[in-house]
Amino acid sequence: MARSGAGASPSTRDTILEVVGPLFAERGYAGVSMRDIAAAAGLRNQASLYHHFPSKRALYEAVLAHELAPVLTLVARAPDAGPSAALADELIRHLAGHPHLPRLIQRLGIDDRRHLPRAIPDLLRPLYQQGRALLEDADTGWAPADLPHLSLALYLLIFGWFANAPLVESVLAIDPADAAAVRRQRAFVREAVTRLLGGTRSRPTGPQ
Repeated sequence: MARSGAGASPSTRDTILEVVGPLFAERGYAGVSMRDIAAAAGLRNQASLYHHFPSKRALYEAVLAHELAPVLTLVARAPDAGPSAALADELIRHLAGHPHLPRLIQRLGIDDRRHLPRAIPDLLRPLYQQGRALLEDADTGWAPADLPHLSLALYLLIFGWFANAPLVESVLAIDPADAAAVRRQRAFVREAVTRLLGGTRSRPTGPQ
């Protein structure tokens, strides 16, 4: 769904948000100029960007909010069923279509937090808090003190394949974005999440 600011053209604003996410994920905040963004979005000049976003920082934060919104929605719909392999699978299916998002988050945590000091508490912490709340309400068998670690372990299981795609490709000698590789990873994560949440393996792990 388009997210338009006051006086902004939804189609142009969404175009900017869609093209700049992969740019920031690849190069980081400092490595992408407003000129780069304008060119990628097909705008005549970078001044046009300021009709939609007051600053590069505001644009970066808008991109993060735009990219995280579907993930937050998936997690928010989960309370009735609780944390599950099915939720993990839904998230991986979404990330397979947006593989730059995990790298965007990774860059924010490592390289870009000094440029956007409020982005992690304002945009990323709600995702952690939603996931943590699901675990607190579920009977996972883990001690309360372990839930932060379990939350992070689940995050890395689900997001790590895409965030570390170059490493995966180098170590495993496969294309992590290949459809067959993603299916195999989905099957593994379903099994791993089932075990982490107190389930037992019911069938051989394999692509589905």
